[in-house]
Amino acid sequence: MVFPVSGVEVFPLFPFIVAFIVSFFTSMGGVSGAFLLLPFQISILGFTSPAVSPTNLVYNIVAIPSGVYRYIREGRMAWPLAWVIIVGTLPGVFIGAIFRIKYLPDPINFKFFVGCVLLYIAIRLLYDLTEKAGAKKQKTRELEEKFKERSNQIRSGQQVALERKAVVRTVKFSLTNYTYEFYGETFSFNTIILFTLTFIVGIIGGTYGIGGGAIIAPFLMTIFGLPVYTIAGAALLGTFLTSIAGVAFYTIIAPIYADTGLSIAPDWMLGALFGAGGFFGMYCGARLQKYFPARAIKLILGIAILFLSLKYIINYLI
Repeated sequence: MVFPVSGVEVFPLFPFIVAFIVSFFTSMGGVSGAFLLLPFQISILGFTSPAVSPTNLVYNIVAIPSGVYRYIREGRMAWPLAWVIIVGTLPGVFIGAIFRIKYLPDPINFKFFVGCVLLYIAIRLLYDLTEKAGAKKQKTRELEEKFKERSNQIRSGQQVALERKAVVRTVKFSLTNYTYEFYGETFSFNTIILFTLTFIVGIIGGTYGIGGGAIIAPFLMTIFGLPVYTIAGAALLGTFLTSIAGVAFYTIIAPIYADTGLSIAPDWMLGALFGAGGFFGMYCGARLQKYFPARAIKLILGIAILFLSLKYIINYLI
C-alpha cells in the first residue's frame, strides 16, 4: 500500500504491529511510544520530510485515549499534574513546530537533533537505576515495592483490604505547590518549576513530533522523585492534548510554506494506522502496568532509547 502524502510504501499490517509492540511497553512509563516510532518512520520507511513530525502526533491522538482511559478508571490520574503539563507544553509545541520547519528541514540535521534528545532521555532513565540515584529516592522505591506486592496478591486471587490506597488523592494544589497521596505515601513538588520545565519540553516535543511526554516522564521520575505508577496517566493525557494542538498548527501553517516544496501537513492515513496499533497496545500496557516492576519498565525504555540515540549521533558524526 502506498501512502500518497508521505510517499511511503508498506504492508498496512506492519506499522500496526510495530506500533502495538512499542506502545505496549512505553505506555507503562507514561510515554506514548512516538519517540520510537518517529525513528522507525525515518530509518525504515524513509519518511524524512518535516511532515513526519505531525504524522507522529496523529499517532498520539489515535493511540493515547485507550491508555488514559485505563489510568482514569483505576483512579491513577493525577489531574492537577496533568493540567500543569498541558498548560506548560502547549505554547512550546507551537514554537517547536516553527523551529522544525525553519531550521531542521534537512533529514541529516534532524536525525542528529533526535539523537541528542533521545540520549538525554536514556541517560536520565538509566541513571535512575543506579545505587546512587536509588539512595536519594528511598521512599519512592519502597512504594514501588508495596505496589508490586499488592499486584502479586491480586494476581493470586487474594482479597486486598487496602485497595483504595492505590488511588491518587490530591492533598493540596496551588500556584506554587502540588501535594498528593498514593498508597500511604505523600509526594510534593513546586508547580512553578514544573511549569517552566514543561514549556521547554514543549518546544523540544513540538520540534521532534512527540508531544513532550517522552521527555517529561523521565523528568518526573528522576528529578522530582515521583513514582511511575502515579505519573504515567498525567504524562499521557498531556501528550494527547498537546498533540491535537500540534497537528492543527502544522496543518494550518502548511500552506504558508507551500513555495518551499516541503511536505509539512501530516499523512493522516499513515498516522492513523500507527495510531490504531498504538490504541490497543496502550490499553494493554496501561492495564498490565501494575504487574510489571517499575525498575524493569525503566530499564527497557532506557536501553531502547540509548541504542537509537547513539545510532543517530554516530551516523551524523561519521
